[in-house]
This record gives sequence, C-alpha cells and structure tokens, in this order.
Amino acid sequence: MGCTAQGIADALRAAAGVIGRHRVELIDLDRAIGDGDHGENMNRGFAAIVSALDSKVPENPGAVLKLAATTLISKVGGAAGPLYGTGFLRAATATGTMSEVDTSGVVAALRAALEGVQARGKAVAGDKTMVDALLPAVAAAEAAAGSPGADVAAVLRAAADAAAKGAESTVDLVARKGRASYLGQRSAGHLDPGARSTALILDALAQEAR
Repeated sequence: MGCTAQGIADALRAAAGVIGRHRVELIDLDRAIGDGDHGENMNRGFAAIVSALDSKVPENPGAVLKLAATTLISKVGGAAGPLYGTGFLRAATATGTMSEVDTSGVVAALRAALEGVQARGKAVAGDKTMVDALLPAVAAAEAAAGSPGADVAAVLRAAADAAAKGAESTVDLVARKGRASYLGQRSAGHLDPGARSTALILDALAQEAR
C-alpha cells in the first residue's frame, strides 16, 4: 500500500497539528541558542499548508509536496523556510508524477530532501542542525525498505525513530552552523530546534501512515 495525494495531504495536516502542539517547546529551544522564532515560524508555515490543502488537494503526491514547499518558502521566516522548502521541493521532484508513492518512493523522497537541505545549508553530520536528524532517518528508512514485507508505515516509523535519536544527539554537540554557532561552546547542552522539528514531523508522518 502506498501514499496517495490524499494520504500525504492528511499526513501534512497531522504534522501541522503536532507542530502547533509543540510550538512553545520549539520557541523555547530556539530561544536558548537562536533567535526564538522557530516555533512560531514553523507553526505559521504548516497552518498555511493546511489552509492551502483545504482549498484544494493537488492531483498527485509530488504536487502535494510541491505545494508544501512553496508555502513554507513564502510563509516561514529565518533559515527554516528555505531549508524545509528546499527539502520538500526536492522530495516533490523525486516523486514526480506518480499517483502513489511506495516504499522505494518514500526512501527516494527522504534522500532527496536530505540532499536538498544539505545543498542549501551546507551542513554535515555533527554540525548541530536538522541534518543530524535527517541523516540517520534516511539511513534507517533505506535499511527498513530492504527488509522483507516492509511497507510505507514501517519505513516511516524507522525513519522517525532514528530522527528522534539523531535530534537527541544534538544536545551534546557544539554548533558549527547557523545562529547557534555564534555561541561556540555555550551552544552545547541544548537540543537543536531544527532537529527537533524534523523529528516531530517525521513522527507525525509515521503515525498517519499506520
């Protein structure tokens, strides 16, 4: 069973709900090592995605992801808008015009999103960014997709669990990218807000795919 346009639209709505519920947490995380606007920006962006989807759900999964991308780029300020927007846009390109995304399509979309984020932000593992959640998520998704009988839900669950662990790993890291890097050693001891929001979104997608 794959993901249809409606299924991805529902998953994005679920992600919007999760971001909304964790808005204050993301604000607080970003206030500790950034400028404090990550939670508000992400909540505004995902609320705008829901509003756009309420008007019309695009005809295929790729078009839904492209809608999410363009909405985030236009509505989310700071670094998150371009990074998330690029990730969703690359995922949209990877899925193309297929009417349903299977396990290999999900892996391709996640891999493309990661590559887009890295191309845009120039971050690598250990820089204390959303890449520290995305890298293990993609690796786990690829491994899960290779298991006999794996379905989309299993692949997304593996990705989400790995992203959560990756996000937690940022606590001990010293930031080398973004506004947090200005703090130097003082950035250690704090969870990266972008990694946290990445993990939250992937968990919402996995929950919706069950």
